[in-house]
Amino acid sequence: MGLFISNSATETEQFAEAAARRAQPGLVIGLVGDLGAGKTQFVKGFARGMGVGEPILSPTFPLVHIYSSGRLPLVHMDFYRLTGPNQIIAAGLTEYF
Repeated sequence: MGLFISNSATETEQFAEAAARRAQPGLVIGLVGDLGAGKTQFVKGFARGMGVGEPILSPTFPLVHIYSSGRLPLVHMDFYRLTGPNQIIAAGLTEYF
């Protein structure tokens, strides 16, 4: 995959939606960026491309949201408040990898 530079939330969602149509089981995508960088916008587009009909929420406080209404399960995690692998393990999130 090449470099994609988005100039708007709409472009980010459209790109992610197209990528989701090619997604296969086991795909893991890591998104890194400051608050407001568009990570959740990407997930919204990706979910739409997967056929998820539920509203997509940022998992900042619950750490994880699972959407199973699409063609594949979509697990949306946010590690923003976690400081390293030990906290990921302690939170029980390794079962999703």
